[in-house]
Amino acid sequence: MRRQLLIPFIIVGLLLSCNSSDKKTAAELESDNQTDSTAVKKIKDKTFVAIDSDEALVATALMAAPKASRERCKVIGYNMNGEFVTFREGDNEFIVLVDDPKKPGFNAACYHKNLEPFMARGRELRAQGKTATEIFDIREAEAKSGKLDMGKPGSTLHIYFGPNETYDPETFEVEGAHYRYVVYMPFATAESTGLPEVPIAANHPWIMNPGTHRAHIMISPVAED
Repeated sequence: MRRQLLIPFIIVGLLLSCNSSDKKTAAELESDNQTDSTAVKKIKDKTFVAIDSDEALVATALMAAPKASRERCKVIGYNMNGEFVTFREGDNEFIVLVDDPKKPGFNAACYHKNLEPFMARGRELRAQGKTATEIFDIREAEAKSGKLDMGKPGSTLHIYFGPNETYDPETFEVEGAHYRYVVYMPFATAESTGLPEVPIAANHPWIMNPGTHRAHIMISPVAED
């Protein structure tokens, strides 16, 4: 009889214990959620400032280069006064071109030094007022004649670009910027490379300007955000 009376008390005790455990778990989950929210808030609260000095131009442009190579890159481009200058000399295989502060948005590049004759010729023709079509045709003729050195096939161009002109002064990351890569393969075609002439999906490589001096493989990684 005494044993029968104890059974209801045991059941009630177990139910209370379960409820208490559930409440503790819910509290812990709420705490975890608050921690996660705080972490996200800190990421979103990054302080971005204007790219308004030569030092900022160089720091943000170097983000286009592979991290291990940034300290030794040559850096060139337009300064805040609109003058094309060499910001610093370098001694590795890369040349970094800073964003043009007079143009909207952000666009910095890093390319293999083998591409400098091709890049320099483009800058020279643009300075003469030539259109994009004229520049293409002139360089095409010069590359075919051997006058213009296109560098070794497989030379790369790294592009760091975005719509904003602000950056994080602690990390030098430009707000909303992304990467794109170009591998120059002069006169290559879809047939010679096996690549399609249009991307079949996001993040897939393809060949642009096939059969011309400017033929190149395009690689556009999907943005992390």
